[in-house]
Amino acid sequence: MQLIRPDTHIDFIGVRKIAMIISGVLLLISVALVGFKGLNFGIDFTGGTLVEVKFAQAVKIADVRESLIPAGYGQAIIQEFGSPEEILIRVQNKANEKSSAISTAVLDKLGEHFGADNVEMRRVEFVGPQVGDELARAGIMAVLIAMLAILVYVTVRFELRFALGADAALIHDITMVLGLFALTGKEFSLPVVAALLTVIGYSLNDTIVVFDRIRENLATNRKKKHPDSESEVVNNSINQTLSRTLMTSFTTLLVVLALFFLGGEVIHDFAFALITGIIVGTYSSIYIASPVMMALHGKFKGNEEEAKRLEAQP
Repeated sequence: MQLIRPDTHIDFIGVRKIAMIISGVLLLISVALVGFKGLNFGIDFTGGTLVEVKFAQAVKIADVRESLIPAGYGQAIIQEFGSPEEILIRVQNKANEKSSAISTAVLDKLGEHFGADNVEMRRVEFVGPQVGDELARAGIMAVLIAMLAILVYVTVRFELRFALGADAALIHDITMVLGLFALTGKEFSLPVVAALLTVIGYSLNDTIVVFDRIRENLATNRKKKHPDSESEVVNNSINQTLSRTLMTSFTTLLVVLALFFLGGEVIHDFAFALITGIIVGTYSSIYIASPVMMALHGKFKGNEEEAKRLEAQP
């Protein structure tokens, strides 16, 4: 089955300036949203209250969440702990709200829904903001280290302008995801940080496939009696890898959509970040990474010599 004809020729590079302008505007909006509205940090970063309860019999997490909605704790992180009867509830403290008041409200609502004799409070703990600060720093460091490692790898594998194009695409993707989280007010937690790292890996893989074809075609093009322009070579390379790019993105998106709609509240925000990342990652591989790489042509000393050396390798 062939969804995209091999002779497809879409002029992606011809509209790169329009795409870059649109991306620039969206990036500014995303930065403004994160800077002025801010992210809705979860309990992992802000601190909160941890409540462990034990039921007389196994209960469904969805039922536990439903019982807490009237108390305003519908967004709490709820999970099994040890056995189906033991449930761990993590709640983000509101302004001037004490952990004792939260635990009392949680126990009261659970008692009303499941019966007071069927619920037992096991422990209550307060997770301080210092832990949240450490986790925030660790999350930021993980992303920065990943970006630096990618810059080094792509520079060695290709050349510096390719590496800068790849990193520009990744910065674009992360900023877009963060902007959408700020806009929607979805909770930003450690699983979302994990999703961002996953998006980095996914987007990079997509970009490397396109770059590898560009490098092959540039080597072939130099041997022609009348070589094509670099923009033509890049455009042809994107079209040649378009089928693979779209099929990979589509099949991955199907799995993530299943997680989003069927995976439950716990991984809802994680799946949302992946859905956004896959869409913008596919876009950036075409309209950000390659145009930035082209714009940096001849900007670095020794670029051409290094490119010829790499292209000569089998």
